[in-house]
Amino acid sequence: MTGHAPTRRTTPRIPLNTLAVSFGVTGLASLWSAMTAVLNLSTIIPAVLWAVAGVTWVWLIAAHLVRGSRSAETLLSQLKHPAQGPIAAIVPTVGMLLGAELYLIWPAGGFVLALIAFLVAVVFAGWILAFWHTGHLNPEAFHGAYLLPTVASPLVASAVAARLGFPFVGMGAFAVGIFFWAVLVTVLLSRLAFFPPLPDPLTPTLAILLAPPAVAGAAWFAMNGAHEDVVSVSLLGLLALMAVLQLFLIRIYRRLPFSLGWWSFTFPAASAAAYAIEWAAMSAFSGWEVVALVVAAAVTVLIITIAIRSVLLVSSVRRGVRRAEQTLRRADEAAQRPARTNPAHHAEPSRSGQS
Repeated sequence: MTGHAPTRRTTPRIPLNTLAVSFGVTGLASLWSAMTAVLNLSTIIPAVLWAVAGVTWVWLIAAHLVRGSRSAETLLSQLKHPAQGPIAAIVPTVGMLLGAELYLIWPAGGFVLALIAFLVAVVFAGWILAFWHTGHLNPEAFHGAYLLPTVASPLVASAVAARLGFPFVGMGAFAVGIFFWAVLVTVLLSRLAFFPPLPDPLTPTLAILLAPPAVAGAAWFAMNGAHEDVVSVSLLGLLALMAVLQLFLIRIYRRLPFSLGWWSFTFPAASAAAYAIEWAAMSAFSGWEVVALVVAAAVTVLIITIAIRSVLLVSSVRRGVRRAEQTLRRADEAAQRPARTNPAHHAEPSRSGQS
């Protein structure tokens, strides 16, 4: 016997960035649900995608819990991490979307899932807002995923509440999402303009700028019906501007080495495509069906390509999963440090005596 010395638990927790995988699959399922609705397609494709989304969501939650039980790092410390914490909002956000879809075939189960996810989203948003007020944040850690708890979650909640028959809840959630969209996008643009660039694996979070107008537009249609009005047209205009911005960011995206951070592209692209397709169906211009199919196919290819490359990334070398996670972990830590010590920006090493 060697005594009762405890075994050190050195296993790191899985980075919360990986939750974007379930977000992307859910976005793809939502996109094909929209396609099915406007083109009267077979429901097989969205049904399969929603099933995959549900399995992916449950599997990721289980993987995080199992790894976390073997780690000395606590979940609370991960949630307080300036770069990772906000990403946890993906869990209840996807839960609400899955609940709304489940409601169509099992109303009681879908309602319970959506309600639990909604309550978790509200509690988490309140908690993280309070944490942000403690003064522990570094401006360089701010990235696109900061919009998840107080913009994406409320706007998704708005659409889900409307679909489940709670219009006043939907209106309130919509107001919350729009308010924090204005506030946090201002902060994000200031951070991008006046501080060094994001580390490469976090750069894809800039794609989230596409999501708020698209998700807000979907919520507005869910509450008021799909028709042209000042709000829906305004949101379409904002989406168009954000799409143009993404076109000019392609030159930056092209130089990025592939990482699991690329999943940040998926949900914004899918939500933007779904809203654009709804508008194409409403306008009913000549050939809109072809345009809708091309847009949906392009986003589908993008997400499938990222999924395939992710599998290759984690399976091509020994301990590929841990290596892929380490890339995200280094980026999260680098986002908190000044650019001169940030390896993600390939800065020169500091010399003794230099500031």
